[in-house]
Amino acid sequence: MKYSAIAALTVSMALCASAYADKAPGSGPNPFSDCGIGAALFPEHKVLAVTSNVIWDIGTTAVTSATASPETCSGKNVDAAAFILNSYDSLIEETARGEGEHLSALLNILEVTPEQQTKIIANLRTEMSQHIAEDSYLAADKREKSQRFYTTVISAVTSA
Repeated sequence: MKYSAIAALTVSMALCASAYADKAPGSGPNPFSDCGIGAALFPEHKVLAVTSNVIWDIGTTAVTSATASPETCSGKNVDAAAFILNSYDSLIEETARGEGEHLSALLNILEVTPEQQTKIIANLRTEMSQHIAEDSYLAADKREKSQRFYTTVISAVTSA
């Protein structure tokens, strides 16, 4: 187990290095401290961000986000992820109702126009109702539920 984790971490770091081979060193985000759920949970504490990313999934999500879409490693997406984690219970309740203060704040963080909000909320409600109906939802902890909500809202915003 220990060796497979080290091997996966090494592969992840190699993938990250190859993704930035055509750019100046240091020009992109550090996938372990600036990306992934670790960056969202601990934006001011790099060591905790790295530790969280490695514990969560050996850093593969963070590395993937850094290589595929480095713009998601900072700014409004990180702010949205942190907001979701901190207000998940209110967000899920307001999503079920189709309106609410936290839901509006989240859409404002993501810079969703008022014209798009109705469609995005409808899509979010549909997707989250399906997720909540799954057996795995009941077994998930708050962080896992928050990550699922984040993925769902980003998908709804992107497709709007």
